[in-house]
Amino acid sequence: MTAMNYDVIIIGSGPGGYVAAIRASQLGMKVAIVEREHVGGICLNWGCIPTKALLKSAQVFEYIGHAEDYGIKVGKSTADFTAMIKRSRSVADGMSKGVNFLMKKNKIDILNGHGSLLRGKKVAVKDESGKTKEYTANHIILATGGRARQLPNLPIDGTKVIGYRKAMSLEKQPKSMVVVGAGAIGVEFAYFYNSIGTEVTIVEFMEQGLVPREDKDVSKELTKIYKKKGMKIMANSSVESVDTTGKTCKVKVKNRKTGKEEIIECDVVLSAAGVSPNTENIGLETLGIKTDRGLVEVDEYYRTNVAGVYAIGDIVKGQALAHVASAEGITCVEAIAGLNPETIDYNNIPGCTYCSPEVASVGYTEEGAKAAGFDIKVGKFPFSASGKAKAAGVSEGFVKVIFDAKYGEFLGAHMIGANVTEMIAEVVAARKLETTGHTMIKTVHPHPTMSEAVMEAVAAAYDEVIHL
Repeated sequence: MTAMNYDVIIIGSGPGGYVAAIRASQLGMKVAIVEREHVGGICLNWGCIPTKALLKSAQVFEYIGHAEDYGIKVGKSTADFTAMIKRSRSVADGMSKGVNFLMKKNKIDILNGHGSLLRGKKVAVKDESGKTKEYTANHIILATGGRARQLPNLPIDGTKVIGYRKAMSLEKQPKSMVVVGAGAIGVEFAYFYNSIGTEVTIVEFMEQGLVPREDKDVSKELTKIYKKKGMKIMANSSVESVDTTGKTCKVKVKNRKTGKEEIIECDVVLSAAGVSPNTENIGLETLGIKTDRGLVEVDEYYRTNVAGVYAIGDIVKGQALAHVASAEGITCVEAIAGLNPETIDYNNIPGCTYCSPEVASVGYTEEGAKAAGFDIKVGKFPFSASGKAKAAGVSEGFVKVIFDAKYGEFLGAHMIGANVTEMIAEVVAARKLETTGHTMIKTVHPHPTMSEAVMEAVAAAYDEVIHL
């Protein structure tokens, strides 16, 4: 039985889905959003937001531990793991309530349950009790997101081998942990647990080691800093098996270069090996929607091969990032409304990792620019030469910029240091506006600020750096 008709129904209320819903409502459409768990999706409830709350707690704890460096004497501090987890959950709950408010404000109906596609522009929504209702819409957007990817040799049991969701809601702080995967999720949790006293080992399959998709200089710098913090880094290594039958986990790790195997004992293993798209049981096969390696095939406006059905976010090609999903949702809806929006430039998407120090980047790496055939100019400015960084006691890291030597195109930027995730937007805007290096050099930056390092790095690329 058809319950109600809509202009747009969106399956999934993460940062792709709920943003698309709001934009559709702003454009005068009647909108419903289907969510089987919590409004805001994984990012808001179990990803981006609560992890940042945990990382802030870790950072504050570290600050207190170094209070004497700032001329402040304090007594011995201890990390209250349970209170940190509680604060993180409270922040996430508050944000979820905020998105619920935005749904009401924009007159968007929330359909609770599991959504799946039916023929005839219909969506079936099955609630917790097993009851199913059908809804119709002129346009249906799939925004079902992703989940922790499971490795064949590392089955997640939720107790001794856990995913990122369990890592932010453990009842007890583990004394030791092996983190498998050194991407954003892995290094963020490694920083959090290490900072509060857990013994951390990071195992990464790729030879580059930490944050393997970043510029090699950034990877080397973060590795050096993490080792200094006391973490063990095992790059170019694979987890062969995990024995969870005893009180502890016994992780067999193999060095891919030498073939040498090592057993590491720990309390908990965190699987942080990326994200798998949630494309099962949503009716793709029913409608014959094309996929490629598990991802839904779409055009530049996120239309699938089936008229009236669209897909955005982690289930399509492109970076699996919240801000990408949001941008795709807006572009998709504006195209539906006939606004002919500008398509997204996936080579100008900023990536941010919120460990300490932070990592941020956009565009080509040095290696990538060379592989693409560019003759390049590279500039680098260390925060050890920044007055603001020195005054703040956060002089680790640097800003690195890459330009095309022939035409001056701003090819990329790579940053590691305090607050660099707040600084990368300058480069994203500059590249969007097709700004040259000379324009950046002549753009007066405020002093003293961390952002001066961007201008100085650009000046270094053109042999005009002043403070180095």
